[in-house]
Amino acid sequence: MFLKIDENSSKPKYKQIVDAIVDKVSSGALKVGEKIPSINELSEDSYLSRDTVEKAYRQLKELKVIISVKGKGYYTAKTELISKVNIFFLINKLSTYKMEIYNSFVDSMGVNAHVNLFIYHYDESLFLNHIEKNIGGYDYYVIMPHFKDEKLKYGNLTANALAALNKIPKSKLVLLDRQIPEVKGEYINIYQNFKLDIYNALSDGIKKLSAYKKMILVYPRVSSYPYPKDIIIGFKKFCIEYNFDFEIIDQIYEDMNLQKKDCYVTIAERDLVNLVKQVREKELRLGKEIGIVSYNDTPLKELLGITVISANFKVAGEKAAQMILENKKGAVRCNFKLIDRNSI
Repeated sequence: MFLKIDENSSKPKYKQIVDAIVDKVSSGALKVGEKIPSINELSEDSYLSRDTVEKAYRQLKELKVIISVKGKGYYTAKTELISKVNIFFLINKLSTYKMEIYNSFVDSMGVNAHVNLFIYHYDESLFLNHIEKNIGGYDYYVIMPHFKDEKLKYGNLTANALAALNKIPKSKLVLLDRQIPEVKGEYINIYQNFKLDIYNALSDGIKKLSAYKKMILVYPRVSSYPYPKDIIIGFKKFCIEYNFDFEIIDQIYEDMNLQKKDCYVTIAERDLVNLVKQVREKELRLGKEIGIVSYNDTPLKELLGITVISANFKVAGEKAAQMILENKKGAVRCNFKLIDRNSI
């Protein structure tokens, strides 16, 4: 038979077809341009419904593993699957630092890897759809799992999202950005500790920050792209331990009442831009009368001379690739530090 279906497997039959054909192409058992059975032929030979085979072939075409030639049938395609490691890369949003991780990862994997980028915009249904549609078709699944709830606040993983992650073989799973204890097994995990990261980074700058009387965190509580709540916990811990008066606001408003010897910690780039604009309009001296620290480094912040607390995203991408290439598993905390550019 062309392939064997396991009637007792919990894996859907169409997925078994996809996996079997991907394996045959990857191993060279099926050569480039080789004809494979038609939908009707495979349906009859394997005692499967036509809809099942059709669904499998549709996914194989989307993965560019096979092509259909009108009037002739289905053939294996000239695909990267034959000679490269194929990687599914799923991120929550398209931002400067997310792309820095992605680009660093791709560069480090080198020419023998083919990486497909997917974005789910914190949308759980889109997250689940991407995984369901592509499971079984890749050698590795690199995933950044961040979600929002119905109120546009940062949300925890639901049972459905957790189940989707647990469907991925742990030998193929790479989790980026956060730890998820509920995902059991040996896999690659490059993570940030959002609570300790902000606390430690601000502590590193205490010599300069001690010149300020009040710390103000600008944390967008409601956002299309929300941020982990542990950032607030780490910020409060820093302020309490170092005896700072502190405040948490959700955005930089128009015509802010900017007080001398206040230091702002901004997260969203729009808040940083609005704050710098108002500091300049009020002719306050940045780094002397008003302090600014921004979360996550970008080229714009470097250009503006803004002090940042940030992970080394380039290193995070490199480390994930290195662990894949060396076939290593385990959890590695991403380096996070303060980069002083004299805005405090």
